[in-house]
Amino acid sequence: MGLDARAPVTAGLDALLACPVDRRPLAHDAGGWLVCDSGHRYPVVDGVPVLLRDDVAWTIGVAEQSFRRAHGEIAGDPRAPGLYLESLGISEDERQGIVRLWQAAHGDIDPVVQFLVGATCGIAFKEVLGRLAHYPIPDIPLPPANGALLIDIGCNWGRWSIAGAKKGYRVVGLDPQLGAVMAARRVARQLGQDILFVCADARYLPFATGTIDAAFSYSVLQHFGRDDCEVAVREVHRVLKSGGISMIQMANALGMRSAYHLAKRRFREPKGFEVRYYLPGELIDLFERNVGKSRLFADCYLGLGLQATDRNLVSPMSRAAIGVSEAAKQASAVFPPMRRLADSVYLESVKA
Repeated sequence: MGLDARAPVTAGLDALLACPVDRRPLAHDAGGWLVCDSGHRYPVVDGVPVLLRDDVAWTIGVAEQSFRRAHGEIAGDPRAPGLYLESLGISEDERQGIVRLWQAAHGDIDPVVQFLVGATCGIAFKEVLGRLAHYPIPDIPLPPANGALLIDIGCNWGRWSIAGAKKGYRVVGLDPQLGAVMAARRVARQLGQDILFVCADARYLPFATGTIDAAFSYSVLQHFGRDDCEVAVREVHRVLKSGGISMIQMANALGMRSAYHLAKRRFREPKGFEVRYYLPGELIDLFERNVGKSRLFADCYLGLGLQATDRNLVSPMSRAAIGVSEAAKQASAVFPPMRRLADSVYLESVKA
């Protein structure tokens, strides 16, 4: 692995990709880079296109590390250069834990995923960092498909991408963290799923206009500033086909746990990658203005990220919270006003 292995883009991506600056088609030059006819150039690292822009502010700091590593401006972390540790949004202690597992070279769970789960699967997984028994693959709230093209925006290590593939979608996962994308590709291959991945920014989706059947995103746009979030939602509209659907998870300000966190930070304006909490009416307005007809429904209560499929991986206390959340979610299907009190909600939108 490494920057010298500039393999061709995985078959199936070439026809979809477009320049994230001007949306022009991309083609390979003699050196294996992707270029548009305006002269914008993007590296391909071990077969993964890195389609990040450096002329805009980053939504997450480690995206800059992904960009610089892909462009050969920095070397990889010498402890495990093939894991792209410098581009992972985790602590140094967690990076050290990954290195220990990688050097031990045992176990069926990817060492990067062993620590990324704390950032992707909710607070319950803080208890099991470094000792996952199996991959926590959730049930994606989309109908079964027969090869429809799905993009997973902010895929991280790929849990929702894999969930989509299991439902019959042809999936492309994207994330600005190169190390997470590489982990996602390893896990997908390990589980026998044919999924494509790119390193890219949700605000500048590197896909041609009107080419995507469905867009999904979990625990991503809720971390963006409101202006950036609106830009990303508009991009979802642009890349979807007419009649295409988007399913985007967001944090609801009226949820019990959400209210606790808002009070804890004294209702100040959020900073950096902190969660932004929206009122239900704001969310419906955001998605109807920018995508199309939208509806809101509950994902979970008592926090963000609680999934029924995670019960056997977490502590008894967390299992109890998941049980309460699932019961409340079922009740919200019968009594729709309860949806407005979920901590985590989905916005399902259809492009007119």
